[in-house]
Amino acid sequence: MSSNGIRDKVAIVGMGCTRFGERWDASADDLLVEAMAECFGANPRLDRDDIDAYWLGTLGSGQSGLTLSKPLALDYKPVTRVENYCASGSEAFRNACYGVASGAYDRVVAIGVEKLKDSGFSGLLRGDPPGDGTAAELSFTAPAAFSMLDPAYCARFGVDLAEMRAAMTHVAWKNHRNGALNPKAQFRAEVAKDKITNAPLVAGRLGIFDCSGVSDGAACAVIVRAEDALNYTDTPMYVKALSLAAGPGRASMDPAYDYTTFPEVVHTARDAYAQAGIINPRTEISFAEVHDCFTPTELILMEDLGFTDPGQVWKDVVAGDFDLDGRLPINPDGGLKSFGHPVGASGLRMLYEAWLQFQGKADGRQLDDPRLALTHNLGGRPGACVSFVSLVGRDRTAGGGR
Repeated sequence: MSSNGIRDKVAIVGMGCTRFGERWDASADDLLVEAMAECFGANPRLDRDDIDAYWLGTLGSGQSGLTLSKPLALDYKPVTRVENYCASGSEAFRNACYGVASGAYDRVVAIGVEKLKDSGFSGLLRGDPPGDGTAAELSFTAPAAFSMLDPAYCARFGVDLAEMRAAMTHVAWKNHRNGALNPKAQFRAEVAKDKITNAPLVAGRLGIFDCSGVSDGAACAVIVRAEDALNYTDTPMYVKALSLAAGPGRASMDPAYDYTTFPEVVHTARDAYAQAGIINPRTEISFAEVHDCFTPTELILMEDLGFTDPGQVWKDVVAGDFDLDGRLPINPDGGLKSFGHPVGASGLRMLYEAWLQFQGKADGRQLDDPRLALTHNLGGRPGACVSFVSLVGRDRTAGGGR
């Protein structure tokens, strides 16, 4: 059973996104101001004083609404700070959309930020709650946990390890190639396939180029009622579906879980497609931005999202189906692989790419007449995670459509 949804009830009328990377020159405050400046500076029809409420997504770069109200000098506006692992930016967006759809507010902002490079650690800092010791997966590093996807997939579907390695390499190669075309990406250089394949190992068979980077960044969106959208821009982006699921987290104790799927993703994809009226995502969706935290993650996601058949993704990826010029481009902006992953910003960064694509402003990575996009965030570990899927479109229509 799907959610009721808010299909075509709200629209994005402005977006901003900072350059992602090692932003030693900018604090979290600076990044928030930078993202907002692009959003409002590019559109004279948007006035920041007209914003009724804000939702802020961040994992660890601030507590409470003061994280946003202080740098933006907001005078007594409601600011809700949310956190949902790596889907924190998407969670801010989801709640902001519901705030408008409910009728509580007319104009709101969803914004996400993370400042990770100043921590001194190469990775995310977590403060896990106390437990009884049964959550064994929390003792793994993130690369170790996700490295289990590769051999599990090969074992289940009888895929040769070398063939799976070629598919993982192609994912990294594709996303770096796309990111080289994006001025806001952290890594803006193509990487040769032999360099990816032979890179030093991090965990299991995951090499350096199989893992997304650590970066700083912020992104934001202005959301209004769909019927008001053309008052603010000639090119609004309409929200077709929003789906979030938190799994039961039984992976370490469930013998049935085999590390070849993310059940949470399957549920959110099915829910989002029902909300948007999508029958065949392979033909109706123009492109997708997905959570490629590690190369085998993107491979599994292609099957969980219904973009290919179970056991076939390794063939489709190597065949170029998901390249920029393929049948269904995945991560045309370069993905987490090229941008890195400032947790609170990533979900909104994905929507920013849809915003640019629909306006024909994606420069060298511009797709031909895109109409419907999917964004996906994943937070947690295989078998114990949260998943978010959104569908956004260029047109306000009764259905989907490429």
